[in-house]
Amino acid sequence: MARTGQPAVRHVAAVERAFVVLDALSDGGELGTNEIARRTGINASTVSRLLATLASARFVEHVPESGRYRLSLRLIELGNAVLGRLDLRSLARPHLQALVRGTGETATLSAPGEHDAITVDFAHSSSAVQSVAQLGRPSIGHATAAGKVLLAFGDVELPSDPFAVFTPRTIVTRSELEEELERIRRNGYATAREEREEGLAAIAAPVFDSRGDLAGILGVQGPASRFDAEAMRAASGSLVAHATALSHELGRPSA
Repeated sequence: MARTGQPAVRHVAAVERAFVVLDALSDGGELGTNEIARRTGINASTVSRLLATLASARFVEHVPESGRYRLSLRLIELGNAVLGRLDLRSLARPHLQALVRGTGETATLSAPGEHDAITVDFAHSSSAVQSVAQLGRPSIGHATAAGKVLLAFGDVELPSDPFAVFTPRTIVTRSELEEELERIRRNGYATAREEREEGLAAIAAPVFDSRGDLAGILGVQGPASRFDAEAMRAASGSLVAHATALSHELGRPSA
């Protein structure tokens, strides 16, 4: 038979029934053979053979104390293998482009660093006047929106006093920074208006992985004269929505 490169149309019925059994166990509890048979509509003897096969392949576990079955950690291993090959930049690219279309400003993707967030991708605004993002540029923790997200949600220490001062708007005290970070955790996103650079305004939101760790930071930035407080508030809902969607693509469960 010629190979077409496409999946076969005909399915293996026994394998389909095995998936039905796995789905029955997907609530995380333990079920006996008869209960699974009742939930799936598969006769008990077939369920028993399917469970024995799945247990042999380490997809389910038999619990000797109860005689029931539950899903095994093998499924987590397989899930982590899939998540491990996901490229954050590839997944984020459609979100960056959508944010540019929706806001008219430049959208950025940053990765958590040891001390600062680092820009790893961006999509420029088509406006004649635009902010210019730079790959590899660090986002200073206390003076940028992406940096504040790293401090609020990442596993990093707060900067030591005294803080570097970049503009008259830069946060300069630890107490002021701690208040700002609490506000960011409540709101789910950060803002920075001319705190590192005169004339630049930005917002940023966290992206989490399947373990709930900070995996990346989505941002929107533009000239402060155009991307003012009202425009930043208007863009924040879309930014958080895209950051949440990207988190789900990375395996973070829905709330």
